[in-house]
Amino acid sequence: MYGHAASFILAVVDQTIEKPRLGGPGTGLGGAWKVIVCNDDHNTFEHVADTLARFIPGVSHARGLEIADVIHGTGRAVVYTGHQEAAELYWEQLKGAGLTMAPLQRG
Repeated sequence: MYGHAASFILAVVDQTIEKPRLGGPGTGLGGAWKVIVCNDDHNTFEHVADTLARFIPGVSHARGLEIADVIHGTGRAVVYTGHQEAAELYWEQLKGAGLTMAPLQRG
């Protein structure tokens, strides 16, 4: 259905986490959206890997551990890039599971 992102952002995030305001039809909110998980001091590698494997299509537990290592080492990682509706769903699911999320980003 939707692919998963294989690219990562290599920057530390220190900002307030909030979802962007959504617009109606014709507001240009389609296209690629990025779901970014941030490093924190309370989630374990296992929890991050399990959560990514549970909610992000195509991410295995082993791949989740690799992504968790990137998050730990660089401060954040793009875990999904795709359509806005799917990105919002995955963002909510990951946030609901306790992961520290950056705001959804377009592009």
